[in-house]
Amino acid sequence: LGKKTKKTKQRTHKSTIDCKNTVEDNVISLDSFVKYLAENIKHEGKKNNLGDQITVSKEGYNVSVTSKGKFSKRYLKYLSKKYLKKQDMRDYIRVIASDKNAYQLKYFNVNAGDDEDEE
Repeated sequence: LGKKTKKTKQRTHKSTIDCKNTVEDNVISLDSFVKYLAENIKHEGKKNNLGDQITVSKEGYNVSVTSKGKFSKRYLKYLSKKYLKKQDMRDYIRVIASDKNAYQLKYFNVNAGDDEDEE
């Protein structure tokens, strides 16, 4: 009796962040955002250790993170929020899930705050 080996197909996970609104308004730099993600994504417990397992690239106004194996979409949101905090933009921009594997950077709705009760 021979042992049966089970071959598992490696799945690739692709998550994207749509930065169109913020980049068009020159609020954030897409290059610095991609660089930040590439340097801060932890792989095997170490930062700046992507190897060939994880790739970070920009496609137009989108930043895409492709991983061979498991990669948490939630971790991408965490790093995005951390980047915005570092740039002092966390009060104006939020990270919202727009699709199953995608996030979008949107401005907070800033309505006219001058609508005080007039008596």
